[in-house]
Amino acid sequence: MMRILIKNIKQLVQVEAGRTSCFKKGKEAMQSLPVIQDACLIIENGVIADFGNAGMLVEKERGHFDQEIDAKGGFVLPCWCDSHTHLVFAKSREEEFVDRIKGSSYEEIAQRGGGILHSAAALHKMPEEELYDLALARLETAKNYGTGAIEIKSGYGLSVEGELKMLRVIRKLKENADLIIKATFLGAHAYPPEYRSNRKGYVQLIMKKMLPQIADEGLADYIDVFCEKGFFSLKYAQVILETGLQYGLKIKMHTNQMNSFGGVQLAAGKGALSVDHLERMTAGDIKCLSESFTMGTLLPASAFFLNNRYPPARALIDQGVIVALASDYNPGSSPSLNMQFVVSLACIKMKMLPEEALNAATLNGAAAMEVENQLGSITRGKKANVMITKPIPSLPYLPYSFGENLISRVILNGKT
Repeated sequence: MMRILIKNIKQLVQVEAGRTSCFKKGKEAMQSLPVIQDACLIIENGVIADFGNAGMLVEKERGHFDQEIDAKGGFVLPCWCDSHTHLVFAKSREEEFVDRIKGSSYEEIAQRGGGILHSAAALHKMPEEELYDLALARLETAKNYGTGAIEIKSGYGLSVEGELKMLRVIRKLKENADLIIKATFLGAHAYPPEYRSNRKGYVQLIMKKMLPQIADEGLADYIDVFCEKGFFSLKYAQVILETGLQYGLKIKMHTNQMNSFGGVQLAAGKGALSVDHLERMTAGDIKCLSESFTMGTLLPASAFFLNNRYPPARALIDQGVIVALASDYNPGSSPSLNMQFVVSLACIKMKMLPEEALNAATLNGAAAMEVENQLGSITRGKKANVMITKPIPSLPYLPYSFGENLISRVILNGKT
């Protein structure tokens, strides 16, 4: 049995004595973030075994550890759970970044073959092995920022061959990486050029060709649709999601990034696990989510990078919507895996309190990937995926100091 002691912890954060919370919902719960001052943490065989007051635990267990890690007065938190990324892609898109500075909109760039279509063209040219190597390096970056679980979407293939290639890369990442990874099929991300005047034909391709093979190979956990005006309509989103459900894939959905036209209601009505983006929300949209168990996953780094409106986090939380935070890491609208910065943006731009943002990026992020029984809190029996900060004066300093990586050490499955 491998036993590890983390000592000299200034504050152990997001502590749950038992597995009581699947997620946190509502203002009071979201502002609750249990901590233990002057603490220590014991890990056995990759699992959180015990924690508590440093003096009590260290005295009880002194001399029985294979490894002792000195937190040096840092804070210890559960790793970030990043429930929305597009991590597998072939090349960056900084030229579009310059185009937007010059005044082009996201929609205009997409209409002239940029955006998702640009990424799709590059991905088709790149061998699967090279895509895997690039993605694996990005996972290392995510880990260094403190991420311990991540969801990765397809959607830059836009063909049977391309989507399967992406999902097979994600499967290989699952097999070889030490993070927990969830795979989402997002074939309905954009219409490829050859189907621009035959949208129904592409929807049929997704339903009759892609989904059967994806299900046969067990390549995806979830299905997603980019449901926006100019992309996939409510009608097409519904038939794609219903087909995905028939193949055993649970629903996530991109919606309300640019328009509010019924996407939230469609997703919640189909029992979606989450609806993601939500920059444009009506009172009816918020009410619908508050009366459901569909989570609202907010992506403030995308709004920051595109200089768009931010999701109304305060209204969502105050009215009882389950809120998670994720990076939306992708080459076009959010080229950052830094979840600490996401938490900072949530506080600065969406008026979330630090406690709310940390709950949204840990326990609720885990729930958005259905791994809340394994990750997201400091709980006995959960995986030892924790991060140790540099010495900082207080917990609010973590989002306050937005330009610095304050994570000094990451432990995944009990290994540093």
